[in-house]
Amino acid sequence: EGCQVKAFVQYNSFNSWGWLDGFDKAVLENIEIFAGDVRDAYGVKTACKGADAIFHLAALIAIPFSYHSPASYVETNINGTLNILQAARDGTAQYVPIDEAHPRQGQSPYSATKIGADHLAESFWRSFGLPVTIVRPFNTYGPRQSARAVIPTIITQLLSGYEEIRMGKLSPTRDFNYVEDTCAGFAAIARSDKTVGQEINIATQDEISIGELAEELVRQINPDA
Repeated sequence: EGCQVKAFVQYNSFNSWGWLDGFDKAVLENIEIFAGDVRDAYGVKTACKGADAIFHLAALIAIPFSYHSPASYVETNINGTLNILQAARDGTAQYVPIDEAHPRQGQSPYSATKIGADHLAESFWRSFGLPVTIVRPFNTYGPRQSARAVIPTIITQLLSGYEEIRMGKLSPTRDFNYVEDTCAGFAAIARSDKTVGQEINIATQDEISIGELAEELVRQINPDA
């Protein structure tokens, strides 16, 4: 897109930049890396200085972990979002797309924190005129996805020669989006004035059941199974 990019990564004693460690040096030379913690208001404010657009994707996302450590989800997903919003309000941000707006039903501590964060973002738009867009990306898949996700789980079992795939319920449906399409959606939303103050879905509007998904993966990887 020709933009100057700054990546906010969680600080750690190993000096690891997460998935960015796998980028070519030529790519990293054009990216400014800021190591900090979204829970630290000062660090977030410093990182956001001079930004025209902020893509807020920092979150704790593992739903099972949220049941026994809910406080860490509140600190990261709600207080972290507040820090982003305050920094954007003080700075020169034009758009702040928030990563996901769940349906308004707190079925887990994780989903409850995401609902709270989205309402908080909405309040900054209504109260202070901060140009916020709440973005709801549906199930994203592709390179570097967690191995615990359904598509990598099925693929791993097939490539390992399993004759019987171990899965949960087959009837739930999902709307899957390739990671590059999700990124393209965020970029398009950031360029649009019409999305400010809105909740935007990034989705294909096509559902597939987990059972149908497994059958398709079997057909592509191991059709003779």
